[in-house]
Amino acid sequence: MTYATPSPTWLMCPTPNPQARLRFFCFPYEGGGSMVFRTWAADLPPALEVYTLRLPGRENRLMEPPLIRLTPLVETLTSVLRPYLDRPFAFFGHSMGALLCFELVHALRHQQGQSPVHLFISGRRAPQLAAPHPPIHNLPEAEFVEKLRRLNGTPEAVLRDAALMQVLLPTLRADFALCETYGYVPKEPLDCPISAFGGLQDTEARYDHLTAWHDQTRCAFTLRMLPGDHFFLHSSRTMLLRAISDDLAPRLGP
Repeated sequence: MTYATPSPTWLMCPTPNPQARLRFFCFPYEGGGSMVFRTWAADLPPALEVYTLRLPGRENRLMEPPLIRLTPLVETLTSVLRPYLDRPFAFFGHSMGALLCFELVHALRHQQGQSPVHLFISGRRAPQLAAPHPPIHNLPEAEFVEKLRRLNGTPEAVLRDAALMQVLLPTLRADFALCETYGYVPKEPLDCPISAFGGLQDTEARYDHLTAWHDQTRCAFTLRMLPGDHFFLHSSRTMLLRAISDDLAPRLGP
């Protein structure tokens, strides 16, 4: 198998591992970047090589306009990822990242006949379910910031920093627009297992929202509810990574 050098634009590989048996791609939530997953490799099996997605409008791509629609992003990522799919791979996505993963897996199956060995969905209702709340991406600034505050994913110090928020708001609005303008089109269930994760105190992706992911696969489905709110992937990080490791263990050998 060949070793793919990460794209300096779209992908980061914090800990390159040319001998990896499986590549593990992580997709961030609204407003998040590749740094969300920067330390994950240290607590996942050594047979994994972790790649993190870096989207326009954040980190070293801050000056690039963020994308506001899912379909063009999926089309771009099918090409970006193609050189990295020469060995088994798995996807993890949280919130916006989960929706992106789901559509990307379908695109790869349709265009390239490829499928991940496992799809990990986190903090996102199943795509066939209607949105439980009205869209927020076009709200006036004060109302939009208050919605962000209730999600508890942006530090209060950042929310109160008017100058910093002016830098961050276009990307945050774009990410919410990307999710809120998404239109689900029914497709054949996937041919890979799905593991879903939710936060016990998360009102955005409740147990019933997550259970419905079962309909999106012909293979095994597992749901785990972990302590925390919508951003339990930080507060329950150890439990989450242990569960991911357990689910991938059969693919990694002794």
